[in-house]
This record gives sequence, C-alpha cells and structure tokens, in this order.
Amino acid sequence: MSKPDHPIEPFGQDAPEGLPHSTPRRHFLGLAGLAGSGLLTAGTSAAAQSAAPVSDVASSADYDESFRRRTLRVRVDLANANAALPLPPHPTNGDEQRYPNNIGSDSRGLPHNERGEVDPAAWKLATTAYITRDPVDFEKIPLGGTRKLVNPIGTLAVNLDGLVPAQFALPSAPALASAARASEAIEIYWVSLLRDVPFHEFSDSTTNKGVIAAAEELSKAPDFHGPKQGGKVTPQTLFRGAALYVDSNDRSGRTARWVTPPGVTEGPYISQFLYRDVPFGPRTLSARIRSYDPGSEFLTSYDEWLSVQNGNAPKGRIAFDPTRRYIANSRDLAAYAHAAAAFNFIGNQLLSTPSASDAAFGGIFPAAQNTLAASNPYLKLKTSGGASGTFGAAYFQSILSLASSLGIRINYYQKWYLQRVLRPEAFGGLVHHRLANKVSEYPIHEAFLGSQALERSRAKNGTHLLSHVFPEGAPIHSSYPGGAAIIASVTVTLLKAFYDESLVIPNPVQPDPADPTRLVPYQGPPLTVGGELNKLALNYGSGRTAGGIHWRSDAAASYAQGEALVISLLREQKQTFREPFEGFSFTRFDGTRVTV
Repeated sequence: MSKPDHPIEPFGQDAPEGLPHSTPRRHFLGLAGLAGSGLLTAGTSAAAQSAAPVSDVASSADYDESFRRRTLRVRVDLANANAALPLPPHPTNGDEQRYPNNIGSDSRGLPHNERGEVDPAAWKLATTAYITRDPVDFEKIPLGGTRKLVNPIGTLAVNLDGLVPAQFALPSAPALASAARASEAIEIYWVSLLRDVPFHEFSDSTTNKGVIAAAEELSKAPDFHGPKQGGKVTPQTLFRGAALYVDSNDRSGRTARWVTPPGVTEGPYISQFLYRDVPFGPRTLSARIRSYDPGSEFLTSYDEWLSVQNGNAPKGRIAFDPTRRYIANSRDLAAYAHAAAAFNFIGNQLLSTPSASDAAFGGIFPAAQNTLAASNPYLKLKTSGGASGTFGAAYFQSILSLASSLGIRINYYQKWYLQRVLRPEAFGGLVHHRLANKVSEYPIHEAFLGSQALERSRAKNGTHLLSHVFPEGAPIHSSYPGGAAIIASVTVTLLKAFYDESLVIPNPVQPDPADPTRLVPYQGPPLTVGGELNKLALNYGSGRTAGGIHWRSDAAASYAQGEALVISLLREQKQTFREPFEGFSFTRFDGTRVTV
C-alpha cells in the first residue's frame, strides 16, 4: 500500500532525494511578495500565476501579443527558478584517489598492460579531458582499440528543459575493497551461473539446488541490499531489484537509503508489460523474443578479456536460439535488455490502446475502462479531449522520449565526470590476478574470495573471470550509475503519473513451464499497473546485470535519479498548461505518494 500523498512545492524545500534543497526566499523572479504572503496556494507556483491568461483582450491580435508575453514570462521564471537551486554535494567512493595504479577506476577502451592495468600516460590524458571537459582534449586521448568512448561530450549539452546534470544528487558507489562490493560480486556471479534456470524455479517451493544455494549465500553476505523476507533472501526475492536514494537527512550526500519498490516481489519475476504483444495501429510488436543460445558465454578467456578491456572489437559472436520465446530466464532477459529499442513505447501503447478481439492489436484494458490518471483534466471537461498537444497518448510519448534523452545526459555526467566506477568485467580481472597469479596487492574482500559463487564459476569456466552474455562486454563508460536503468526509471515514473496505477491487470500470464513459446494464466495475488510498471523498470536494469555488465547498485541508484528528473520536468510542464489542472500524482519507488 502506498504512503500518504506528499505535495511537492515548485522548486521549494520539499525537494525529494536526488533533487537539491533550495534556500532562496523567492521561488520565481519578481514574485517574492506573493509567495511570502500566502497568496499563492499550495501546489500553485508563481510561474503558474504569471501564466494566467489576460481576460480583457479585445481581439485575436491582442490575445496573440498577450500569449507571446506570457510565454516569455513563464520561460524566464522557470529558468530563474532552476538557476536558483544549489548544486548538491557529489561524493565518490574514493577509489580513484586510493589506488595510484588506477585499478579501482574504469579505464576500459584505453591501452592496458598485460595485467590489465591502464597505461599511466593515457590515463593522465583522459583525466585531463575529464577535468577540462574540452572536446579538443578528448581528441588527445589514445584509444587501445577501435571502440570509442560513449558520448562523454554529449552530457555537456545545455538542457532547455529541467535542471542541469550537476543539480542531481547521487550517493557514492560501493568501494572496490568494501563488503558491499563483495556482496554485489557474489550476486552477479550467481546470476551468471543461474542464467538458464527458468524463472518459475525462483519460488519458495523450488527444489533447484542452485537457486537455494544462491539465496542462502546472499542471506549471509555482508552489507547486501537485495529484497528480503524475514531478514533473508528467499528464492522468491532472489535477484529482484531495489532502489537506492540519497538519504535527505545527511546533507553530505554520502548516506544511502535502500528500498524495495511496491509490487516487485509479487507474482512472476517478469512484468506483465513484457508478456503482451504491443499494438502500433495496424502493426504489432511481438512479446516473443529471439533469445541467445546457452552456449553464448564470453570473456572467460584471459586473452579475450584483455582484448576487450583495451577496446578492441569482440571476436566472439552470439548464437541465437532459432525458436522465438517469451522471456523465461535470465539469459532471455539479458538478450532483451541488450538492445531494448522500443522500451519506452511499450507501456504507453498498452495503456492507451483498447483491448481487441485479436489481442496482438489491442491493449490491456477494454475501451470502456478509463486508464488515465484521475488528475487528467479531460476526464472532467465536457466538450474537449486531450491529444498530441496535451494530456493525450502522443503528448505522453513526447515527454517519455524527451526524458529518456535528458536522463542519459544526467546519468553520463556522473559516469564520466564524477564517479568512474569499475565495471564487473574489470573487477573479475582483479580477482583472476589475485587468485590465479597471486597478486596480493589487489584488495578484494574475503567475503567474495571465499564464496561459493566464485568457486562454482571457476569450476565451470576455468578462470575467475566473470562470464558475460554480450561478447563486447560493457559499453565504454563507467559502471555507476546505470544508463539503461535511468531510461527505465523515467519511463515508468512518467507512466505512473499519466495513467491510473491502481488498476488491476486483467488475466495475468506467465510462460508455460514446459514450453516458453506459450503463455499460461498466472494464479496468485492481484497485480496492479503501478506494481508491474515498477517491475518493468527493474526488469530492464536486472537484464543488464544478467548480461554481466552492471552491479545491483548501478541500477538501483538510477531509479531514484530518474524519478528526480521526472519530478523536475513535470513541475515545468504543469506551469505551461491552460487546462484547469491540479497536478501530477504518482507513487514513488519508495512507496510514498507525491503530487507535482
């Protein structure tokens, strides 16, 4: 059950974790007196007051001129309000300063020595570019192979909507030698071992020995923050996602707050939104995927691993399963998350399109069922309706696309200029050298070195390297925070604001345990739109972990980060509307309700 509704004042002191807390006495330029006198009602900003139309216009030309001036006022007021918000602290895990040989920092794509340590001269040129942020300096960075750095300059673009990337807070990632990193390593190695175990085995009644062993080891792992029941990781909660917020009580920004989003531990592991064919007018997008063959495992050979660290194109090739199937295990989920090109269209199409006799061309709910959020003004207006301009599905899609792009800018700003956290594949290289080559100075926590997950992986693959589903390993930017996860976050947060998240999903399904090309009914507690949207977001992030390229904390931090971005965007959108509108309301990943 969600917690009480919490109105968020426009750009004020009630900013949630991830957004800076402002202290200016005026929220909007030139209107401090109104704001201080109480003449602006709760939830109504000064910009909204300034945006009110002039009622005594004498002609269309007068209105046009009034509209032009009002537009200027709104834009200037919003820009000033954004600029007034302070920059939050940006703590890091300290690994870059801690290790002179840079083994705790992401350096993939640069040249490395035979042990996988980055070339010092190349690293110096790279860090110079990270400091100056000048495209000329980025062109001086020597690459170790043919793969290029992923969009470091793009995140420096000026945003015309919302806040700048540096205005979003993020807790520091686990340090290389920490117990938290060891526990996340135990988890991702178990994920790699259990990729082909069907999700229906991840239940508390399972007899699968690997699932049981993984749950038991993670229950004992130090500083592990995956979902638990009764203080323990269970087969039902195993590998399910969580969200990570900056604790607003700690102004240093270092303290993190872990939460399990509503709905993500209930029902099937995979969201109902990924088991529905998606209608696109006279066309449809099938929910069945072309998955990867179980033999598609990469980066467990040291030469292959080092070549990829240097940024060379992978030599391995994925073998595809010839039979299209529904997502039934972690390998399938990794295959989906490898290139989920239509991710931010799925929910909007399924919630805005009425169901049809041919299910492939219809949405989840019948035409008679309203799916829009109760605050949508066109549910009350009698003579007009929403469309592409405002409050219709096409308008929603435009904001979904905008938020995805802005999310990557915010996310990559942290990756390139602040965090530079080691990827799991590079961590595996340190483990390999620590154990196989007795490089004792590599500081891997004993909880991982002595884990069942590591030993079972070594026995299976012949090395201590982490096996990957993707032959190229991870994209050439750092691990923290997760880029795919912020796209997932902004997508589902907006959908929760646009649609009625309390609706119960009719006729839920799951893959047939005997045949993943078929779906069978799911029998269990009701599944809601909000819970399944949360699950959809966490499925995308977990799919990247299943591929071997992200830690749990990478995705978890991005869910809160994306939510903060959406709140900042919806604040601005609200100030532009002419419709009578009380605000966007939705349930955050931590279960609290907000009205923007």
